[in-house]
Amino acid sequence: MSAPTTAVTPSPTTPRRRGGPREKHPLPQRLFATIQGCFLVAIALIVLVPLVAIFVATFQDGNEIIRNGLSFDIDLDALSLQNYVMLFTDSGPYFRWFLNSVVVTAVQVAGTLLVSSFVAYGFAMYDFKGKNAWFVAVLLLMTVPFEIMMLPLFVMVNDLGLADNYAVIVFPFLAASVTIFFFRQYFLGIPKELLEAGRVDGVTEFGIFFKLVLPISKPALGAMAILNGMVIWNNFLWPLLVLRSSEKFTLPIGLNTLLTPYGNNYSLLIIGAFFSLLPVLVLFVAFQRFFVAGMTAGAVKG
Repeated sequence: MSAPTTAVTPSPTTPRRRGGPREKHPLPQRLFATIQGCFLVAIALIVLVPLVAIFVATFQDGNEIIRNGLSFDIDLDALSLQNYVMLFTDSGPYFRWFLNSVVVTAVQVAGTLLVSSFVAYGFAMYDFKGKNAWFVAVLLLMTVPFEIMMLPLFVMVNDLGLADNYAVIVFPFLAASVTIFFFRQYFLGIPKELLEAGRVDGVTEFGIFFKLVLPISKPALGAMAILNGMVIWNNFLWPLLVLRSSEKFTLPIGLNTLLTPYGNNYSLLIIGAFFSLLPVLVLFVAFQRFFVAGMTAGAVKG
């Protein structure tokens, strides 16, 4: 009969073998929150410094700012509301340029979201011949700089006699490759059972897209509205090429005309540039609650 075996319990003083996994010592939650808060405050200050600087500059003489540069060493006696008075009483076509940019941006953002989401919906939810090849073409188009396509597009616009028309600013860019890619990634996360349920209930294919898919795509729509709105609002090169009439200029082109060989209106340029920030801020505030959710969802789907 064999002797019973006795389990040997390792001594608590036995040293840990080398090469083994190290114990993790996470930071206390309060310390981590403090560090995170300080980092975010620092980033916010870095972002806000230029905005505060240009806001203060709107109360100063433009020629002095160009001569000495932006500075927080401010002479309070030199501050005045003269630039604001000039903006609202003697700014020429500034507000016409501002309105032109608002209209062009609103129409193009709405059209881009509609067309690009519709194209992306087809790529995500349907199978058709050449689907992968067409999607690869969309991805390749993302890598082509606009400056390469600009010259042939400009020649085509001139040949068709469409120059000096807002339509040539809006329509060529409604199917934006980056926006299509983003929406396609987002739609891949929508269960196809939702579409089948709609078909069973007798909803048309267009009805499924507009009544079922778009309402649950608000985060993606909000994120793309902000990103496309910023790009379109600041668009300078293409409108500069195709617009000829001063009354049709968008705001970036109009502000550029304030700098001429015959004289520079720096005061109007500075305060006009500051007011040009407001629509972008309003757009972000309006859609910011969807922005993070939309960007995160689009990044992890597919």
